[in-house]
Amino acid sequence: MRNKIVAGNWKMNKDLSATADLIADLKRAMPETEAEVMIAPPFTNLYNAFESLSQSPIEVVAQNMHQAESGAYTGEVSAPMLKSVGINTVILGHSERRAYFGEDDKLLSAKVDTALKNDMRVIFCFGEELEDRKKEKEFEVVAGQLKNALFHLKKEDWSSIVLAYEPVWAIGTGETASPEQAQEMHAFIRKTIADAYDQELADSISILYGGSVKPNNAAEIFSQPDVDGGLIGGASLNADDFMAIVKAI
Repeated sequence: MRNKIVAGNWKMNKDLSATADLIADLKRAMPETEAEVMIAPPFTNLYNAFESLSQSPIEVVAQNMHQAESGAYTGEVSAPMLKSVGINTVILGHSERRAYFGEDDKLLSAKVDTALKNDMRVIFCFGEELEDRKKEKEFEVVAGQLKNALFHLKKEDWSSIVLAYEPVWAIGTGETASPEQAQEMHAFIRKTIADAYDQELADSISILYGGSVKPNNAAEIFSQPDVDGGLIGGASLNADDFMAIVKAI
């Protein structure tokens, strides 16, 4: 049985005080659920969030990390640093990291390797641009991103991988892939993994959908057989909205 997961990516939002306020609201609003619930505050607030949620089922995860474990990389944060403040899961490959900071499949492959070496879990993001979909190349693009960054892994490594499909044209735009479009791509992703490894592994991987998930569309998206939860952006910055999405799973 695959894990159901709802992860909130706060991006570059919420200072220390605002983080404390939102966490307090999240703890009050947290429903009974079998799903894993995660939040990804900015680096500056990770330890405070971790301590505040130490007695809560909500896991604190990181938005990114460097591929090296230490060194002269001014402004960067390493896997051992994250582990030292209680963080065991990291988001890698987000479309904004790819677009604004030039992260490509080769770099992301190295980051994945470093995370796994440090016994971290990875939420690996990928997805096509609007232009790719207009040209009907979305399946080719998604398959390439998976193969280039992840298909060097051994089968056993995948126990630490969660996938997050993000159609880039639906991130922060208000546009959302229809439930049928999400299911079509998630089924394709699972088949791509099965073809490279085997069906057993493919069926065990949690695949999240990310792209303008909101309380009013979450239940329909999550009801699709190959959608195992969501990577939530803007809606995760409001406790009521985020927990409504958690309830929808």
